[in-house]
Amino acid sequence: MNRRRGRAIAAATVLAASLAGCSPAAQNGDTVPLPAVVPAPAAIEQATGAPFRLDASTRIEGEADAASALSALLEARTGLAPATGGDGAVIALRIEGGGPAESYALTADEASVTVTGADAAGLFYGVQTLGQLLARDGDAWVVPAVSIEDAPRFAYRGVMLDVARHFHPVETVKAYIGHAASLKLNALHLHLSDDQGWRIELHSRPELTALASSTAVGGDPGGFYTKDDYREIVEYAASRHMIVVPEIDMPSHTHAIGLAYPELAEEPVITDPMRETAAATGGALPESGTPYLGIEVGFSSLKIHDEATYDFAADVFGELAGMTPGPYLHLGGDEAHGTAEEDFALFVSRVSTIIADLGKTPVAWHEAGDAGGLAGATVGQYWGYVTPTDGMDDRARGFVSNGGQLILSPADAIYLDMKYPTGPDLGLSWANGPTSVQRAYDWEPSTVIPGIDDADILGVEAPLWSETLRSLDDIETMAFPRIAAAAEAAWSPATGASDLRTWESFRARVGALGPLWTSLGIGFHPSGEIDWATE
Repeated sequence: MNRRRGRAIAAATVLAASLAGCSPAAQNGDTVPLPAVVPAPAAIEQATGAPFRLDASTRIEGEADAASALSALLEARTGLAPATGGDGAVIALRIEGGGPAESYALTADEASVTVTGADAAGLFYGVQTLGQLLARDGDAWVVPAVSIEDAPRFAYRGVMLDVARHFHPVETVKAYIGHAASLKLNALHLHLSDDQGWRIELHSRPELTALASSTAVGGDPGGFYTKDDYREIVEYAASRHMIVVPEIDMPSHTHAIGLAYPELAEEPVITDPMRETAAATGGALPESGTPYLGIEVGFSSLKIHDEATYDFAADVFGELAGMTPGPYLHLGGDEAHGTAEEDFALFVSRVSTIIADLGKTPVAWHEAGDAGGLAGATVGQYWGYVTPTDGMDDRARGFVSNGGQLILSPADAIYLDMKYPTGPDLGLSWANGPTSVQRAYDWEPSTVIPGIDDADILGVEAPLWSETLRSLDDIETMAFPRIAAAAEAAWSPATGASDLRTWESFRARVGALGPLWTSLGIGFHPSGEIDWATE
């Protein structure tokens, strides 16, 4: 891949120049705009010659799952259904081993289009790129003559959806999976529990859904996923080459657990700032045995020195491990303000070991990084700022010292629930917000935490918390287009390694995706920072 990246800089210059206008086509002196690709590929070169033209006789040949995905994409974008026979021009889809995991190559000329993946995921991502390359030429649809070689920078490219503050049904989760996968994201982190509700059925602990799942922020209705629901989400994600990373947040964010199993929960720790907020907003303070409908954090805790707590953790994570084919289980571990430091360290040490003994890799928020006894190779998720504060970077480095890697989720860049500078009345602003699309783009993973380089970074994840988000429309509005900035940080060459990795290039490329997103039913926020293309 280094050889490919060496070619990428010169090739990217060709594409960057073309974004300002049109590229020559070798047919009737016409010009065909070179459609943009997001996330930016490792290498892309415009070839000479006429574009590939789609019509009713165009056929798709090759790997069945990729062909099905491409057929659906073509029909949504162009209205054309691929032919099932005949002698029309061919789009060929193949898997050929030997390249980096998830990599693909795409070539298009007047006669044909070929997409070759190193594996099934790479072929799927090549299909997504082909969907972005589709362009109108008068009344026709074309794919420009182009050559692309592409592979991801990081293995883990995630989004998180909080279904605890507000519950979101299976169809909403599946829609978000499909839209995220179109940007080559490959992990869905589901935040399944918090103070406001518990969202997953477990036969070992039935009281969790019986007593702790019916409420949400603001008194909205709750809900939970049955085992069949969860299986449906996992299987749908797999069909889009995504894993599911379930999170059960502990030892704080556990008020709902106390509704079901009060013997496991400490009394809420109420602080003066919480009292001030409650007085100003008219909200109620958390109270043992009563559902919590607000959005304060850090007041709850499980009983750290009670063995029943660890029996509970073993039951929960043990059953969840059997339901989750992916390699990761997330134990939370953030904002445990009501838990003494030494108790917190004891807790995350024991629970991370429970998860590791199940054959899964534990994941924890960065606060757990300086806890002695953390299970080896535990992955840390950094949610601090692009410029770390309050020793957050020291705690994050602790995971690397312990043999693990980091997932980067800088809150002031890619927390997708932060308000836009202008836009809908959704989201929060505590992470130095509002957060513009440009700020979501203008950061480089390898420079966030001093001493941490690409080898220490498992990947990038864009969380979407749901305190104010009640529907798929809300989710899509807050995620798109900023999710595309996170996808580029996760997939594309590092900032400075490609001429495409600039804000000006990105805003032009993502603006060109507006018609595609519309055809796919994605209700994106039409940010004024972007010059959006129209059909």
